[in-house]
Order: sequence, then C-alpha cells, then structure tokens
Amino acid sequence: MGKQALRVLFHVNEMEKWDTALGNITNLIKDVGHGAVEIKVVANGPSVAAFSDSSRLQAMSALASEWVVFLACRNSLKNMCTGTNTCLTEEALPSFIQIVPAGITEIVRSQSEGFAYVKP
Repeated sequence: MGKQALRVLFHVNEMEKWDTALGNITNLIKDVGHGAVEIKVVANGPSVAAFSDSSRLQAMSALASEWVVFLACRNSLKNMCTGTNTCLTEEALPSFIQIVPAGITEIVRSQSEGFAYVKP
C-alpha cells in the first residue's frame, strides 16, 4: 500500500511573506516529490495584491503547473478596491488563481480535511 500524500495549506496574508512562502513550497516539492504532496495556498488580506505582481505571478504559475492550487479571498479582493488602493478584479486574475468567498472559511475547511497549516 502506498503512502498517503501530505496535505499542506499555506496561508499568506502579508505581502512580505510571499517570497518565503513560494520558497517553502518549492523546497517541499523538491524534498517529497511531485506526487507526494497536495498543496493549497490561501491569500487574504493585503497579500492578494501579489496577484498583480508579474515576477511573483511567474513563480506562482510555475508552481501551479506542479499542481499547487492558489486561492484568493473574494472579500480581500473587494477590500482592495476601496479607498486609494489599486483595484484588482477577479476577471483580471490569471486563470490558475481560484476565488474563494472567504479565505478564513477555506483555511478552517482545509484544516478539518486534514491539511497541515503553515503560515510563513
């Protein structure tokens, strides 16, 4: 009988944590192998602004091709569009980024499904 894949949820809610998170994900995949881990990345709060950063999007796209799932909090995207912030609409997001209604709900659900929680 084969080993069950590791299930890991990375929670990024601060812009300055993206590079660490992407590095952690890359290192995890290198260490355990592509088929041995299921990875979700939930972005909420100010960190959703990274979805408009071309260099970070390149790294995310490469990881998405390795079956990493990137999830953006709809509430956080809407909050970006208030005040003087740059507005990032759901339609403007790359196709590999999925939308969840509330990042916190996705975090709680994933943990109840056996995902280990990592907050870089």
